[in-house]
Amino acid sequence: MKMTYYGHSAFRIECDGATILIDPFLSGNKHFSGSIEEVADGVTHIALTHGHDDHVGDTVELARLSGAQVIANFELANWLAGQGVADVAPGNTGGTIRFDTFSVTFTQAFHSSGHVGADGSVTYLGMPNGLVFHFADGPSVYHMGDTDMFGDMALIQELHHPQIGLVPVGDRFTMGAAVAALACRRYFTFRTIIPIHWGTFPPLDASPERFIEAMEEDRAQVLRPTIGTAFSV
Repeated sequence: MKMTYYGHSAFRIECDGATILIDPFLSGNKHFSGSIEEVADGVTHIALTHGHDDHVGDTVELARLSGAQVIANFELANWLAGQGVADVAPGNTGGTIRFDTFSVTFTQAFHSSGHVGADGSVTYLGMPNGLVFHFADGPSVYHMGDTDMFGDMALIQELHHPQIGLVPVGDRFTMGAAVAALACRRYFTFRTIIPIHWGTFPPLDASPERFIEAMEEDRAQVLRPTIGTAFSV
């Protein structure tokens, strides 16, 4: 499996003939330095954890450029269809969508989800989710989305045994470093942990270093990839 981290919560996963973007917040993401066209090349699917602008990001344009199918909860998928996305695959918490070489399961996340219009009005976009990806020939990946720690993470471990964890650590809008480290150490047996949702704008922790320190003797599990550079897992 090949992955690319674009900063914030945005990833590209290439495995088993599928190329998946997760939460592709690129425009306005200070960590992203490429082009939308380059990222869109070869993309088959776009998967979204929830409807906040820093996660939906450039989904509409990326879907237009690539023809990718967009995976999201029911309300968000239908809202995106209204924004011009031609191919949506709606799901909801607890459900699994199966494709030829991978599946994605919607888990719960403790957060909120909506779009704030130019006039300040808020459009509700369904419950936020985490996403667990299982591949025919690759490691399982759990993108937690934006969330606090919750006890049912133990059930996600029991049901899915995710090997790679994409874990929000930036505080203010998600778990902070200490709580995220506690969640990883108490509930999961990740092979690799990639800290996300840090440093993109001032209220967030500027780096994942506090999280790495809080992982203590398990810090060897933490991978901090070079943003924008593909790596293998």
